[in-house]
Amino acid sequence: MRKLRKKNRIKIKRILGFLMYNIIFAGILVPFILFWGPFESLKTVAVGAVATSRHPQVVEAFLSQEEISRIMNSNNASGFDGLDLGRKEVITDKTSGITIEDIQGRSFKGKVVLIKDPKRVKLAVTKEIGVTGERVSDLVKGMGAIAGINAGGFYDPNGKGNGAFPDGLTVKDGKIVHNNVGDKAVNIVGFNDQGKLILGSMNAKQLVEKNIREAVTFEPNLIVDGKPMITGDGGWGIAPRTGIGQKADGTVIFVVIDGRQPTWSIGATLRDLMNVFADYDAVNAINLDGGSSSELVYDGKVMNKLWNIFGERYIPTAFVVTP
Repeated sequence: MRKLRKKNRIKIKRILGFLMYNIIFAGILVPFILFWGPFESLKTVAVGAVATSRHPQVVEAFLSQEEISRIMNSNNASGFDGLDLGRKEVITDKTSGITIEDIQGRSFKGKVVLIKDPKRVKLAVTKEIGVTGERVSDLVKGMGAIAGINAGGFYDPNGKGNGAFPDGLTVKDGKIVHNNVGDKAVNIVGFNDQGKLILGSMNAKQLVEKNIREAVTFEPNLIVDGKPMITGDGGWGIAPRTGIGQKADGTVIFVVIDGRQPTWSIGATLRDLMNVFADYDAVNAINLDGGSSSELVYDGKVMNKLWNIFGERYIPTAFVVTP
């Protein structure tokens, strides 16, 4: 009996060892298939995702800088301006002045939110800056807001990846609540005391002088004073995207595009995102943090399909719509 049990234990150990070996082997093999394999579309998505993440060195270990540049700018051909965008209104909340529409492009699906009163758009900031970020749903709830999207980027000095430190300049209710760039000018996106969306390079002093009441740091600008800013496809590959813009009448536009889900939505280039805003008559628009951070919450529910298998990401800031 003991010998049988011993044999069974040996068999189980061998099976587990075999499984672990194959899992480890597959994990080692995956990046080689992605970056060196014959599947060009898969390579384009992978390179775009990794090269614009916080760990671009991963793709640099497999591909030369020339090859990365070729892939990242592979859509720079002529005829890239067109956007075959399907639009379908799904929610009209007259009480809150919010309209939400489904959009669909050649390689992506997403959501657009239209907010008539720009002064209702506020910045929500994690309550524990430097300790941990919060989920978009928590940031929306904490502000008593109706809807919200992820906003600025973050840096990770402790390697925890928990969205604790907003990057650049962060302004809430007219006060600078975080600054890790000192007197340096950075590209900001925010609203002044008149509800106008302000884009451009500013330092902390200029933010105060221009009466900026809500702001984060990110880039690139997509449309400035009605002029398109992106050439080619933007050079950031294809990925989930989030952006914010404004029409001439003051209406604020949120855009969230899903990505990295081949059976649902591959994602969008910066040029695609710019064209969505142009289609909605934005006079100013900018790209916000994307990838795993891209998220739209409305009425307590996540409205888009998150790429992150672990659910909502912990981030430091969100643009929200207050009642």
